[in-house]
Amino acid sequence: MSTPFLQVERDDGVVSVRMNHPETRNALTSPEQIEEIVQLCAELRRDKTARVMVLTGNGSAFCAGGNVKDMRERGGIFAGSPYELRGTYRDGIQRIPLALYELDIPVIAAVNGPAIGAGLDLACMCDIRLASPTALFAESFVKLGIVPGDGGAWLLPRIIGIPKASLMAFTGDTIDAAKALAWGLVEQVCTHETLDSEAHALARRIASNPGHSLRLCKRLLREGQHMRLDSLLELSAAYQALAHHTEDHQEAVAAFVDKRKPNYTDR
Repeated sequence: MSTPFLQVERDDGVVSVRMNHPETRNALTSPEQIEEIVQLCAELRRDKTARVMVLTGNGSAFCAGGNVKDMRERGGIFAGSPYELRGTYRDGIQRIPLALYELDIPVIAAVNGPAIGAGLDLACMCDIRLASPTALFAESFVKLGIVPGDGGAWLLPRIIGIPKASLMAFTGDTIDAAKALAWGLVEQVCTHETLDSEAHALARRIASNPGHSLRLCKRLLREGQHMRLDSLLELSAAYQALAHHTEDHQEAVAAFVDKRKPNYTDR
């Protein structure tokens, strides 16, 4: 039996996920890897005790993207006719951005090393990105004569803007962690030794808030990317009405007035 791609640990509401194929630099090479990610997102969406997820990679890389050797040999997930390949993308790696997009809890990417091609796009599927100084980022598909096939052309411009995303996509060039910070691709550059602890400290800060409000807030941010203001205000009013009638809202208000730490029960 092959080694599972994901190592998953839980600490209260924080779910730590490590991609664990360091021998391939955590490249996305198989349907089984894709299925693990999709299934985990489905499980966490149903698990109301989960409040935030931290995604990182074991070894020297965050994720090296697709397996270039498989591309050369037209094997693995790159096998088949053009029609078959189209189906492989739609029923394969494209399920990952959809699964993460529909995941209601915030996701933090702790980018511990190179995030290349689909690896960069995977980081962009997360809500917040922290990086170590050794992190590298490249929307490198054009250098292999292909295009971003997993949503990168939608994700990257929304984070760093069309001009910079165009520069990365048209050149395929690599940028380092300092430039990624300056461009707004990552929110913080940590030392390699403190990246994990910084990411989990942020996760705990997020997880200290009521789970229902985190989920509703993330959904509003998602929907706001493609809705008119008046439509988003209507949705916000509906979500706010739901939030006001939760026990955790009442507990939050009481704790604020009493100047004590709240005790949330996800109700």
